[in-house]
Amino acid sequence: MIAKTCEPHTVDRQQPYALDLRERTFKISHLQILDEHGNLDAEREPDLSTEDLISLYRAMVLARAVDQRLLKLQRQGRIGTLPLCTGQEAASCGPVLAMTDKDWFVGSYRELGGRLMRGEPIENGFLLYNGYEEGSVFPGGERTLPVSIIIGAQTLHAVGIAYAMKIRGETDSAVVCFLGDGATSEGDVHEALNFASVWQVPVVFVCANNHWAISLPREKQTHSRTLAQKAIAYDIPGIQVDGNDALAMYQVTKDALDRARAGGGPTFVEAVTYRLMMHTTSDDPSRYQPPEQLQAWEARDPLSRFKSYLEAKGIWNDERQADLDAEIKQQIEDAVKAFEARKDFKPDAPFDHVFGTKVPRIEEQRAEFLDELRKESTDA
Repeated sequence: MIAKTCEPHTVDRQQPYALDLRERTFKISHLQILDEHGNLDAEREPDLSTEDLISLYRAMVLARAVDQRLLKLQRQGRIGTLPLCTGQEAASCGPVLAMTDKDWFVGSYRELGGRLMRGEPIENGFLLYNGYEEGSVFPGGERTLPVSIIIGAQTLHAVGIAYAMKIRGETDSAVVCFLGDGATSEGDVHEALNFASVWQVPVVFVCANNHWAISLPREKQTHSRTLAQKAIAYDIPGIQVDGNDALAMYQVTKDALDRARAGGGPTFVEAVTYRLMMHTTSDDPSRYQPPEQLQAWEARDPLSRFKSYLEAKGIWNDERQADLDAEIKQQIEDAVKAFEARKDFKPDAPFDHVFGTKVPRIEEQRAEFLDELRKESTDA
């Protein structure tokens, strides 16, 4: 996973806590199996079935289509502000293919493809970004945590879950935690990395380096040459991966999960990708994003390279693509209709969860809110 050459620790007995690192060197390796032109490194090609490969491609195409429909709905005023995932599909879909139902998915807010692969209904995204927490719940999603908006907070949840798994003696499951490059500047992340290393818990950190923390470019956020090297401080294996290469993302996650389940502890994966759209729909990336940089990364699109790979293997063609596009379009249309047809939401539900018990002041606010709704309904 990580190329690391280490000499034995040299300890000065007069200063028992001193550590001589002069003879110790570290190297961060980079993995790419499928380049931006669809060329394959055959020696590193994962042993995946045709069914798995098509499932992976379908998930990425579906995520891209849902993402674009979410954007249109937001621009039409039919849902609220949301983050976009276009361009980062491989960084979450590849890892999910390597996961089992017993593994925990702990994500941020740019893993739409991975969530769909985990069985989350398309409709859930429409609900969530229209303000309904019901969008965070779905049958079979007990080991898929809700979207985490607070930057880096989910890493603490991930190591807590992994620690509980270790205490219980679970050896057939692990946690995959997704975070962004901006999260590595948060204290929560470093606390989580330290905890994961000290207790050697079964967790895989997948950090999507999409080059932007909102409008802050990667090079102004940290002076580290890679994000993967941040793992070295915690004595955690770290590796940098082409985050637009779905095969590489699958393989590195599989290796890390195998290691975690076997008691080998955590791994930190830096998935080098790019945010092709805005941070959220309230953002204007044209004010800070160099157009030539965007064009260069559009040429490295994870979908087009994986499609070329499937075509070269003789398991994909234009006819199958047309059928898939039509199928996905219908799925999305059905999900939109189902979402907009729902009228069973309790308007005052947010007041139910402010505290564990009822509080007079909160109940007064609830009554005021419901009264305003009745007035609006009467005026209409």
